[in-house]
Amino acid sequence: MQGKHLATVIQIVSGGQTGADRAALDWAIQQGIAHGGWCPRGRRADEAAPIDMRYHLRETPSDEYAQRTEWNVRDSDGTVIFTYASALTGGSALTLQLAQQYQKPALHIHQACEHPADLLLTFLRQHNIHILNIAGPRAASEPDIGPFVIAVLDQALQRIA
Repeated sequence: MQGKHLATVIQIVSGGQTGADRAALDWAIQQGIAHGGWCPRGRRADEAAPIDMRYHLRETPSDEYAQRTEWNVRDSDGTVIFTYASALTGGSALTLQLAQQYQKPALHIHQACEHPADLLLTFLRQHNIHILNIAGPRAASEPDIGPFVIAVLDQALQRIA
């Protein structure tokens, strides 16, 4: 894949939750790619401590997860939902619902997908994504989701930096 086709992604956003969100932000930081997004008021996450300040996230007025999910969908050009399981549930299902409501492109990549990196590249190119929202389950519900997100991003976007 030619790197020039990947230069359209200029920022990765997520809600900062453990699991898929945090893996995407960590990957962006490691690659030197701009990152951001919305998180709940108080930098609320499923762990005891607030979301670390090293993640450049803005707090929503609400401490509810749904508002940050909505605002990250709303403020991005498209959303990729990573899951290990093939069915969307909980916040991941809400993310897809909100993308449809806002008429934003969305892609679900799960562990059983063949060539997930190719799916991601095609999605980015077809929709000319500049700000990519990455969503998915918490580490508590899908412990292997973080490494899966990082592996797909490495394969698909390794030449973006």
